[in-house]
Amino acid sequence: MNDSSGLTPVLRDALTRALAQVNQVVLGKPREVRLAFVCLLAGGHLLIEDIPGVGKTTLAHALAATLGLSFQRIQFTSDLLPADIIGVGIYERENKRFEFHRGPLFTQLLLADEINRAMPRTQSALLEAMAEGQVTVDGVTHRLEAPFFVVATQNPLDLTGTWPLPDSQLDRFMLRMSLGYPDRAAEQAMLGGGDRRDLVASLGPCLGAAQILELRRAAAGVLASPALLEYVHGLLAASRNHAAIRIGLSPRAGLALLAAARAHALLDGRAHCLPEDVQAVFAFVAAHRLVANLNVAGDRSQLAQALLEATPVR
Repeated sequence: MNDSSGLTPVLRDALTRALAQVNQVVLGKPREVRLAFVCLLAGGHLLIEDIPGVGKTTLAHALAATLGLSFQRIQFTSDLLPADIIGVGIYERENKRFEFHRGPLFTQLLLADEINRAMPRTQSALLEAMAEGQVTVDGVTHRLEAPFFVVATQNPLDLTGTWPLPDSQLDRFMLRMSLGYPDRAAEQAMLGGGDRRDLVASLGPCLGAAQILELRRAAAGVLASPALLEYVHGLLAASRNHAAIRIGLSPRAGLALLAAARAHALLDGRAHCLPEDVQAVFAFVAAHRLVANLNVAGDRSQLAQALLEATPVR
């Protein structure tokens, strides 16, 4: 495939190696790994929802090792408090004043593991950080180091000990996806291979913070034609007028969809966005933002797919 994205050969090679390295750890999930990179390059945050034990945390650890970013993991539990995430002011006698001690949120790649095991009050501690790249404590604003990327995992809501994420929190995640069970070949390779934790520990960085910021600028510069923007708007309008949907997609969802489609095009080596890029990411951007009518059966992903099928490309 010819690369017309405008990336330098060195940067394109580093991105290709990063994708390949994560795929060496998370076996049989190339689409999901690609979506994680789409989210990263689009400047969003990623929510992975699935049952325990299918590789959600492994994917996050593999990304951290590959991207060369500072990394922190927070295990969300029912007794976790916002101060445990953001940090707290502690009075220091020597200085006779309160000094802010930063929490694990102050990193570049944050793994919020099993985020829906914490109460909504604690979940909301991430809202400002995810939306603005900063946190405010005692009236003082603290900037987070760029790039700032949250990978959160959550268990299905029918499992014991979970709290649903508020819609405002869900909306901060650009993409939501599931990994699912591996296919036969991937699972056999996993069973016959070494421990995933040892494999992750052996990984070295393929990218760095400066390169990721450069890739984000390149993704933001991918061309979206007026016809493509009209297609995106058609999807947004369809979500607001669909008989089965009570709350459709917001303008912020439209911006997220366009950013993800541009990143998808960049990964394909193109400097222009196609309807196929929008279609490839639409369900993962839109499904968790849709609210169905109470009498509608099926899940949100089915609603997103119905919107795709009902909206023509003009």
